[in-house]
Amino acid sequence: MGETSTTRRVALLVATTSSFLTPFMGSALNIALPSVGQEFAAGALALGWIPTAYLLSSAMFLVPFGKLADMHGRKRIFVWGLMTYAVGALLSALAPSVETLIAFRIVQGLGGAMIFGTGVAILTSVFPPQERGRVLGINVASVYVGLSVGPFLGGLLTQQWGWRSIFWINAPLAFLVAALAAWKLQGEWRAGNKDGFDGLGSVLYGLGLVALIYGFSRLPTTTGWALTFGGAVVLTAFGLWEGRARNPVLDLRLFRHNPAFTFSNLAALINYSATSAVGFLLSLYLQSVRGVSPRDAGLILLAQPVVQALFSPLAGWASDRVEPRVVASAGMGLTVVGLALLYLLEPSTAFSFVIGILALLGFGFALFSSPNTNAIMSSVDRSHYGVASATLATMRLTGQMLSMGIVMLILATTMGEQKVTAETTALFLTSAHIAFGVFAVLCFLGIFASLARGNIRANADARL
Repeated sequence: MGETSTTRRVALLVATTSSFLTPFMGSALNIALPSVGQEFAAGALALGWIPTAYLLSSAMFLVPFGKLADMHGRKRIFVWGLMTYAVGALLSALAPSVETLIAFRIVQGLGGAMIFGTGVAILTSVFPPQERGRVLGINVASVYVGLSVGPFLGGLLTQQWGWRSIFWINAPLAFLVAALAAWKLQGEWRAGNKDGFDGLGSVLYGLGLVALIYGFSRLPTTTGWALTFGGAVVLTAFGLWEGRARNPVLDLRLFRHNPAFTFSNLAALINYSATSAVGFLLSLYLQSVRGVSPRDAGLILLAQPVVQALFSPLAGWASDRVEPRVVASAGMGLTVVGLALLYLLEPSTAFSFVIGILALLGFGFALFSSPNTNAIMSSVDRSHYGVASATLATMRLTGQMLSMGIVMLILATTMGEQKVTAETTALFLTSAHIAFGVFAVLCFLGIFASLARGNIRANADARL
């Protein structure tokens, strides 16, 4: 493919480091939110906007920046994304109020969208197909290492130096990675098509997706239903427009004529929708039902991301040698088993049983994530790597928000405004059992989407 071994090593280093920074920031900041609330005298709603603003900003700009990266160069957008992310971190560290902190998190989300839409695309551009699964597995592992160490280091930094130290640590690291990429990463990996950028399509996409995601998170309120419906209408208009646009921001032919790409993204959406809120439910179960301290609850919940980080590179390596749909579907099947076992949770369930289920889920996630990423990136032409990478990130982000939306809808229906206490344990466990049942059914259906993608390796070889 023409890239030197040095370029490949640098690409792997900068991509995996950036993939560590963003989830580390998110999980570390979640631990620090109570300290932010104390300093600014901010309520729960305002604090909730600190992570939400970042997620919505990222979602809104993911696909447009993926398209710009394909047009003008993936390295260029990647470096500018890291710089924007770092500037957002510096500004957040200096924020004088919760309102300005939320605004600066939007800036960070903008940078995050530029990173998400290009990091995986660069790895796919640089490494040949026979090595792609391994390096994508390493990249996925770095994400879960960030998620694993974030709560511990975030709590330590907040306790010793305050919540602003999380941003002070992140900013120079992002600047350093940007400098290394600009200096050592040779190549731009653009598609060469600069005929025009679909501005209207980008606006429709961003507004529709944000309304849909945020609206679903607000269900079952009237506002939530209105935003969800409005977002669906705008996204429908986006689809109609893209079918006519001369240079669409998202070429719908990727979905219409590429079942591997379509079903792999659908499998990703289902997987994240069925699993992302599991940690939230188990955190409430451990602390509010079982009386476990936040520190000990965090240690128990570490079982899942640690196992995933350990086995993701191996799963990626396996997808270089076995059809990705086989490995990913096996992972989805193990996830179904883990979710079904969570239905057995009771107030006296042994902690070893909970840890074992989390380890099983982590192994299932590992078998699914890396091969599924490999399948998506191997199913498209090089000219679409940026958009493909951004589309996958959008599936992940949308799935995470949908997962929380499903849980909040179930909790609102069964518990109303009641808090999770000893008196409401039975109601909470009923809600959790319903949620785990819904998630298990979703993931079971996802197995068929994963299998329906067809063989990836033969098609990828044919495109070379």
